[in-house]
Amino acid sequence: MTEPTPNDEQKELIESTEGLYLVDAGPGTGKTFAITRRYGNIIDQPDVEPEDVLLVTFTRSAAAEMKERIVEHSTYGLRELADAPIQTFHSHCHDILSEHGYATPRHLGLDGQITGSTRVVDNELIEGELFREFFSQFRSNHSEYTDFYRVLSNPGGLLDLIGELASKGIFPTADGWYRDGESHLDGDFGAFKQQFDAVNEPRNDGRKQSQLRDDLSRFGRNKTYLSDAPSKSELRGGRGTKQLDETVATNVFHEDRDRLKAFVHDVYFEYLQFALDRNYLNFGFLQLFAFVLLCENPRIREQARFEYVMVDEFQDTSEIQFKLALLLSGTNNFCVVGDWKQSIYAFQYADVQNILEFEDRLDTFSADLNSDSQRVSFETDDLTRIELEENYRSTETVIDLSEDAIVTPATSGEDVDTTLDDVVELSSNAAFDNTVIEGIQHEDEHEALLSKIQDIVGNDDYAVEDEDGEPRVPEYRDVAVFTRTRDYGRELLDIADEYDFPMAYDGGSELFRTDPAKLLLAWLRILESDADRGWAVVLERAGYTLDEIDHILETETYPTELATFRDELRGLESVGAVARRIFDRYGFHGDTADALLHTIQSVYDSTTLTRGEVIQFIERGIENGTSVDIHASASDNSVTVQTIHAAKGLEYPIVIMANMNSGSFPPRSGGSGIIQYQDPIGLRQRKVYSEERTYPHVYDNWRSDVLRRCLPREYDEERRLLYVAITRAEQHVLFAGGEDLNTFLEELPVEINEPDVSIDPVDHEKHVEAELPFAVAAPESPIGHSPHSLMDETVFEETGEQMELGPDEEPETRGMDFGARVHDFAEAYALGEDVTASNEHERRAAELIDGLSGRLYVEEPVTLPLEVDGYRVTISGIVDLVHETDDTIEIIDYKTDSTRRAQPEYRKQVSVYYHVLSEWFREKTITASLFYTSDGVRERIDPLSLDELHDVIRRHSTEI
Repeated sequence: MTEPTPNDEQKELIESTEGLYLVDAGPGTGKTFAITRRYGNIIDQPDVEPEDVLLVTFTRSAAAEMKERIVEHSTYGLRELADAPIQTFHSHCHDILSEHGYATPRHLGLDGQITGSTRVVDNELIEGELFREFFSQFRSNHSEYTDFYRVLSNPGGLLDLIGELASKGIFPTADGWYRDGESHLDGDFGAFKQQFDAVNEPRNDGRKQSQLRDDLSRFGRNKTYLSDAPSKSELRGGRGTKQLDETVATNVFHEDRDRLKAFVHDVYFEYLQFALDRNYLNFGFLQLFAFVLLCENPRIREQARFEYVMVDEFQDTSEIQFKLALLLSGTNNFCVVGDWKQSIYAFQYADVQNILEFEDRLDTFSADLNSDSQRVSFETDDLTRIELEENYRSTETVIDLSEDAIVTPATSGEDVDTTLDDVVELSSNAAFDNTVIEGIQHEDEHEALLSKIQDIVGNDDYAVEDEDGEPRVPEYRDVAVFTRTRDYGRELLDIADEYDFPMAYDGGSELFRTDPAKLLLAWLRILESDADRGWAVVLERAGYTLDEIDHILETETYPTELATFRDELRGLESVGAVARRIFDRYGFHGDTADALLHTIQSVYDSTTLTRGEVIQFIERGIENGTSVDIHASASDNSVTVQTIHAAKGLEYPIVIMANMNSGSFPPRSGGSGIIQYQDPIGLRQRKVYSEERTYPHVYDNWRSDVLRRCLPREYDEERRLLYVAITRAEQHVLFAGGEDLNTFLEELPVEINEPDVSIDPVDHEKHVEAELPFAVAAPESPIGHSPHSLMDETVFEETGEQMELGPDEEPETRGMDFGARVHDFAEAYALGEDVTASNEHERRAAELIDGLSGRLYVEEPVTLPLEVDGYRVTISGIVDLVHETDDTIEIIDYKTDSTRRAQPEYRKQVSVYYHVLSEWFREKTITASLFYTSDGVRERIDPLSLDELHDVIRRHSTEI
């Protein structure tokens, strides 16, 4: 295959290996090609090794692709680059902390340490449940914040706030805030005043009132304010006034926020402590502690520095990541590559100003880091800009349309600050330009869209480029439909299913609203309390009529087959085993069932949820429409449906932007958090609780209502989303909307037609099952297991003979609830709480604990990282009890079984614990045992070797 020749701009980047560089790399301009060639040039220098160069990518899959491309153009092989620092910020921070971060929390006044066994929680559902557990404890311990609890309907909003503060570099300490963090919370009045003045300026040369005064004509409508709020006329001024008085800016900005800051500080600080106590960190905390470590420890900072630093997708970085990159740079060989027009991840704390104001922030952040000690050692005043201008993906017509999109208003009357002068003009390298740009509008939008796709397929008017650069007629696989939100995509797929239309959705699925989830919830309700709500669903699924169901529920005469199945489920040890049995019974297999099983088991294993709380977790998932990514296989000739966010980085011959409707793109605002942080106004509270009047009440904060009208509307990112969607297209772009088109489509140079809707039957004989017709990113996290997921659950199933017990016999297992109660008692007793044994099992556990001398670690979380056949695997669990003496460490796991039949499976569990604690306490003798509370006997366990554990994982993991 002939090697591509770099164009002039690419060549400049490839050959410019020394110094400060900002590279504007628009879509399709070959940035990965140029970056990897540049990296190869750097490491092929005689005095440079791969460990001297940090290349930061946005995803692990991108890092893997980079390594493969570098190997093609350097003297290094893939094996030699296996450990090279080509990775994400999160991954690199994890490496730094694993090697150096043991005592880092102490810099913030936190107890605890970070070790190689500290697990990374990258699942939002799991962390959401962990935070819910934490916040419940926090509320119990902090009655002084009752007024905040009364206005917070969703504590998850606080977790989002903590994530945002961490991304800004705002961290709590035991007695305040790290470095100048509090000043950010207070806000910047000078910067706010500039924005206030801009929207308060009278329009039309002073003849028309300001935009701010106009917006406040609705001040107080449907609101209830405290008595200190001004009236609308006091705020806006009298009749004929064109603008607000300047004193309004001072009055709304300056507000007593000391208690608010104290509340946020305590939640933030104690959640950090909670995470450390549970031995986990999220991605934000990885960066937080790495930043603190590099700031506070000059020796480690010097060791961690690189001679060369390159950051890809710089438009997707946060403030803390920009600062981390500076701390990791030992010289001014600092290069960032990105495109501000593709910054669409603000919800993940990406800050587009990092690239838009790169030069200013480079100076500002360097000065801030050097304010008390020199941490950035190079000069920042000799910056070279490189603009990649040649597009190798799209036609000139598509490029021109995308540039129109970036300056198109999102709402009627909006003034767009961006102009085409701000956009690097791209030129197309396409073999031919036959681009069709058109829009369709129809009241039956979904059917019209499917009908239009059929018009496109096989139509020469929509010819696409083949592998040889020649035109060919399009197929279904050439078409991608993009949506702004998930809901529309799922609706479209439902309509497509009715017509047996070849279409596949790639992205988030509302997992808990699926049939497998609803049946799992029903059976869990039955197991918990024989609840009618559960039985009604199960009986209806079994085919009983409503009258029959009413009779069964009233008399509790449940069908024998279903009652027997219920009793079988009660004998299973874990929620995962229950779910697996239910799915097997009903024939639920495939991607959705697997994802649900993994999600439920992961949440159950990673938190302290009881089965009843798992029920509440599923109920919340149904209520909120919680989405989980599922990448399903599809026909090799199917239309792809995706959100714009999911499509970034991909490309298709034909792109259709659907749901171009008012209120859908941009979406109508869905409300905002009660407590928010926003530059430049800092930390604010949208609602407050007060007892100042006759009845206690939750009041609206009038200052917040004014402040939000002073800040720029958040439509720039919506324009960037539209730009990203259009630039995924190689040749054709279409738009589809319903009766009320959005402003984007009204303003773009697109002719709108109303099509005739007719959907023909599709001949599926030509289609075979294959992978999705685009590259799906590999999972970013290791394959996750718990010790329980490695067990053979069939060993816990009771045979018919075992279920027929004599009057004095004890069942082999007493089920999950009984085991959980014994474990809860043992945990409380070991912690010295005032609890009393209620049965013989608990009494024996208490006797065991009383007989142990030395230090006890209760409910100790552990994670064992392994590499099995080239796959990264983590096994995470919780040790019931760790007993430490001067010379020994004993692992003790409670079991309520009356027999030893399951002991070979339990051996797998304690073997995981054994290998983790062997790493923690290398100087001590480690032993492991099972304590059977049925007879008070401790059974010593000979742990499996790591090789034997590898074999167990191979048998239980479908991903290896």
